[in-house]
Amino acid sequence: MNVRFLRTAAVAAAAIPLVLTACGGQSDGAEDGTSGSVSGEIAIDGSSTVAPLSEAAQELFAAEQPEVSVTVGTSGTSGGFEAFCAGNTDLSDASRPIEAEEQKVCEENGIEYTELTVATDALTVISNPDVGVDCITTDELKTIWEPAAEDSITNWNQVNPSFPDLPLNLFGPGTDSGTFDYFTDEINGEEGASRGDYEASEDDNVIVDGVSNTEGAMGYLGYTYYEENSDALTALAVDSGDGCVAPSVETAQSGDYSPLSRPLFVYVSNAAYADKAQVAALVDFYIANLGEITEAARYIPLNEEQLAETESALEGLGG
Repeated sequence: MNVRFLRTAAVAAAAIPLVLTACGGQSDGAEDGTSGSVSGEIAIDGSSTVAPLSEAAQELFAAEQPEVSVTVGTSGTSGGFEAFCAGNTDLSDASRPIEAEEQKVCEENGIEYTELTVATDALTVISNPDVGVDCITTDELKTIWEPAAEDSITNWNQVNPSFPDLPLNLFGPGTDSGTFDYFTDEINGEEGASRGDYEASEDDNVIVDGVSNTEGAMGYLGYTYYEENSDALTALAVDSGDGCVAPSVETAQSGDYSPLSRPLFVYVSNAAYADKAQVAALVDFYIANLGEITEAARYIPLNEEQLAETESALEGLGG
């Protein structure tokens, strides 16, 4: 099966009722709250997990501002911060907070930024449906994914005797991915600590294809990619000591899906927001319509408290 992560129809349908609200920056605000026409280019790069959310925002924004060209790259969270802190992008999608070394590079290059939390994710452990396992403990995940498992843990029944006698074929994010950083930190106890003998990709669609088409396959990725392809994958519930909890909107928002629920971010260049009308217009639109954008992209929305914090951060940016 050739899996494609498409949501154009959903985005187009959701675009009709949205109103572009300009809060600040260089956009010309009208009395009714809509912005004047703007044009220009906007560069976004970073997390492949967050990219579909920014793509949904771009599609909806295009209905209001067709003269703005927005590109959304997927070089991974680390790759996105590298470009962002070099001044090559206006926004950076991230599935983890910016790290100290990345902050230092931004500071050295005079890049000031604002962190906006835009959604919640339930990092999802997936398997080929034929495996027949529906729950896994965090200890068992560590047994599979820790560096010591390389070339030695190769069958499901080595992890747990009740698991099937099937080859354990692994797929996951590459090392530039914030999803990789988060998973290795939470499961293996050290960011970046992972076995290396697995099929790695910064493109979550490649992970979906690999797991859905390979006997005994397991992988991990963002919840929205699982939800888009749930007919071809099994999402494993995770037991961190209090019983099996399946990934869902409700369990991620409540924090019950522990330790694999996490916030997702967009980082905005303060200078780009202040100096480029098109960037200010997109960012204002993004946050003003975050609920509709999240729904169109099939992400887990922020709760009221989280949304208020994001709106406050935007106000600090000048929104």
